[in-house]
Amino acid sequence: MKAEIITIGDEILIGQIVDTNSQFISQQLNKIGVSVYQITSIQDEQQHILNALKEAQERVDIVIITGGLGPTKDDITKKTIAQFFNDDKFIEYPKVIEHIKRLFKKINHPFKKIQRYQAQLPSKATLLMNHFGTAPGMWFYENETVFVSLPGVPYEMKGLIAKEVLPRIQKQFKLPFIIHKTIMTYGQGESTIAEKIENFENNLPQHIKLAYLPSFGKVRLRLTAKGNNKETLEKELQEKIDAIYQLIPEIITGIDDDASLEKKVGELLKKKNKTICTAESVTGGKIASTLVSVAGSSVYYKGSFVTYSAETKINLLGVSLETIKKHTVVSAAVALAMAKGAKDKLKTDYAIAVTGNAGPTTDNNNKSVGLVYIALASDKKTIVEEFNFGQPREKVINRTVSKSLEILQKEIL
Repeated sequence: MKAEIITIGDEILIGQIVDTNSQFISQQLNKIGVSVYQITSIQDEQQHILNALKEAQERVDIVIITGGLGPTKDDITKKTIAQFFNDDKFIEYPKVIEHIKRLFKKINHPFKKIQRYQAQLPSKATLLMNHFGTAPGMWFYENETVFVSLPGVPYEMKGLIAKEVLPRIQKQFKLPFIIHKTIMTYGQGESTIAEKIENFENNLPQHIKLAYLPSFGKVRLRLTAKGNNKETLEKELQEKIDAIYQLIPEIITGIDDDASLEKKVGELLKKKNKTICTAESVTGGKIASTLVSVAGSSVYYKGSFVTYSAETKINLLGVSLETIKKHTVVSAAVALAMAKGAKDKLKTDYAIAVTGNAGPTTDNNNKSVGLVYIALASDKKTIVEEFNFGQPREKVINRTVSKSLEILQKEIL
């Protein structure tokens, strides 16, 4: 079963927003056994939309479209889809109008004539009620292909996917199981690992695929099995995982269940009833925002110090002026002092501190751009590690966040 996702909107194509909708839809389809064959982003232009729909129909079984369902003239998706299905009759749904009126009443916004347009759908469409916004979704089925049109607002789209789209797909189609297992490795490059497991990879059956997902300092090996019997697939995957463990045991750090690193760290902290705080210079609060992006993080995350200058390191964290003068703010000694100061101030079990040069300049110190120190303080010990993440600035910051969470996870474990 193949699907294509089509996102409509100039704002994506000019880089004004990032297309997170396609990522979410892909993940959800994959969980129910639907493979995403292609993701396409197109302009709000009639012929472009018609061409995209025609081409998708020839490739896949399910086409999911997001965007262009607003009430204004630049939102042309609904009319264009109606044209694609040769449907010139529109039906107005009173329950959609009442829903929009209730939403507007809550925010003291008057219901205007233009809003009635959102309650009018092509006659060939099945209404998908949007409980989180004003634009309903639409479901079409023609020539053995399902077309689903959804609003582009992420939380509205997610609600419709969960409550309307996935259940309908599962009811209409007999779907296979798709199971992913990802082995985490650390310390060796993609080509070195590929050489060591070459025979294993060559002997994989057709329904099991291996993908290499390299990133800084680590490579994820993702095994994907597809078939009709879930128990058999899980057994086969476990056998393949065991075989890889036999081949490269020294570099495997565990199995990734697709949960984010910040979520895993949070689960570990909750399980062990431990707390964490952060002291950030080079990352400017990004470690804190990453940790609190996980629901329920207030149980274990107690707060952050963003000490971007030497003065705030001294005044807020108690880093001594002598230490800064002797080692500069970008140093192992300052990172350690920051971690200890944060831990003492907020009385947590762990504290992570980072200081470094993200670039493009090296403000008042002679340390190279990309140099970062990450310190961790716990009740048992303090550690500090030095890294050079190179350039550009964004890469240095993102890698510092990831590495900080990895160090914390390793220490908790």
